[in-house]
Amino acid sequence: MTGTIHNRDAFLETIASRLGRQRKTKLERPKWNYYPQEEVLKDATKDELVEVLKSQCTLIHTDLVITSQKELKHTLHHLIKEFGGGKVVTWKDPRYQQYGLESLFKEKLPDENIDVFEWDASLGKENISKAEQANIGITISELTLAESGTVVVYSGKDRGRTVSFLPINSIVIVPKSTIVPRMTQAAKVLREKVQNGEVLPSCINYITGPSNSADIEMDLVVGVHGPVKAAYIVVEDL
Repeated sequence: MTGTIHNRDAFLETIASRLGRQRKTKLERPKWNYYPQEEVLKDATKDELVEVLKSQCTLIHTDLVITSQKELKHTLHHLIKEFGGGKVVTWKDPRYQQYGLESLFKEKLPDENIDVFEWDASLGKENISKAEQANIGITISELTLAESGTVVVYSGKDRGRTVSFLPINSIVIVPKSTIVPRMTQAAKVLREKVQNGEVLPSCINYITGPSNSADIEMDLVVGVHGPVKAAYIVVEDL
């Protein structure tokens, strides 16, 4: 149901008056003399950013594998087996087909104890139950922050956000083209998309490796509120 806003202008005028200033109807982006956040890794190539990402992954307890599109299916299959196989949950995303993974996801592999479930919006809460029971969740990064080892995951109708945090293990496919230096560039990309009229999902998740918490006596505990293990597969673009 769509609501109606009443007396908005009068309300905002009253607030501005009580604050002793004129009401602003347009905001201008501030212009600073210096932008130090733009300087970090400014001239780094994609290969150099991959090295930064690889180094950061060792600090956030995340495995990183580099592969080609041709070898992605084999690499992913190997990693699934390394994580113990079992129940796997994925999005319903056309990019899996573009990467040649459809046969891996559609096949039932009882001999290897691998059973893949694809998110299906028509099943409602059953998807969440499948994700909760899964050993591995497989997602795709939209933007990847080299400096912090963070992947940016879009949620949507066919991309349940629980796929990235309910399974015991998380595998994220990282197209090399998505790698940017840091949050500065990621925020700029998202802002440009909005300015260009692109509709972004209501839920955008920034995920940095497996779940970590050191709230109690500074003792690091992994897997408190998310995956115990995580791996990124960096895929060379065509």
